[in-house]
Amino acid sequence: MKRIILKALLGACALTVYANVAGAAATAAPTLITEPDQGLAPVYTLMQSATSTLDMTMYELVDTQAEDILVQLAAKGVAVRVILDQNLESRNNQSAYDYLSQNGVNVVWANPAYSATHEKAIVVDGQTAAVMTLNLTSRYYATSRDFAVIDHDANDVAAIETTFNADFANDAVTPPTGDDLVWSPTNSTAALLSVIHSATSTLQIENEEMGNSMIVTALVNAAHRGVQVQVTMTYNSKYVSNYDKLSAAGVLIATYDPNASLYIHAKAIVADYGTSSAEAFVGSENFSVASLTRNRELGLVTQDPSVIASLASVLQSDFRGGTLYGSGAGSTQSPFL
Repeated sequence: MKRIILKALLGACALTVYANVAGAAATAAPTLITEPDQGLAPVYTLMQSATSTLDMTMYELVDTQAEDILVQLAAKGVAVRVILDQNLESRNNQSAYDYLSQNGVNVVWANPAYSATHEKAIVVDGQTAAVMTLNLTSRYYATSRDFAVIDHDANDVAAIETTFNADFANDAVTPPTGDDLVWSPTNSTAALLSVIHSATSTLQIENEEMGNSMIVTALVNAAHRGVQVQVTMTYNSKYVSNYDKLSAAGVLIATYDPNASLYIHAKAIVADYGTSSAEAFVGSENFSVASLTRNRELGLVTQDPSVIASLASVLQSDFRGGTLYGSGAGSTQSPFL
């Protein structure tokens, strides 16, 4: 009888430990990687951790270290699959395509149905995803502001894999959104507008483009309803008319010279930082019509406090490092945060 009771207790303990470990894995918090501050080591380390599979969708791959990691993984028996854009970046991607295909990596050109496959994502062992704003292009690492979110959410990872499998085969797919994914060309416009429309106090934004009238109008409307909106960008003369619309509405725009030591390549939003409703977007989506309606893109929205706090701090620092556009030219002081 004692043996039976002891076995039962040991079994119960084992189940409890297993459940705790499984639960911890399922609920592991996302983490933020900030570039150029952290360098690419965290991304390389994630890639090197693959033991069974690695799936990558990349707009531009011109990084011999990343390419070597993919080849080394394939040589160890890891099933490595890579999708590279061909509609806009085939010339830049050709060298990586040839090297990978000749060395055991299953690499394909992206589905030409999309204007561009601008997504930048990596999934390791079907368990962890890196959803990134950065391309794996080494010549830009030292100067580009970019972010990556390491996502362990099982529903998100499964949705990314489902979409990858379809894209890899050039099959049509409506990407599942998991718990918080933002896909182009399906739900990205609605998802980004929702973040902006839901803001009640503040919006911090970085983006490379400002050409989508729906996004511009949403930011104008946010400012009109009393939301303090700040935008940080590398200056681009083709967006002057939209800069003017935003500035006239009270949006603060900090710009960097195109030749500055920091280039704003990130695509990020922090809404209502410091409140219980705070949320953040990080992804590949630019504020352009093509990016939101014709490209393959991937981002996510998170409510994780640590990711939001880190992101808000960087966005605020970048804003203060720029020069205010319009009536505030020459000033770098923010009215909030």
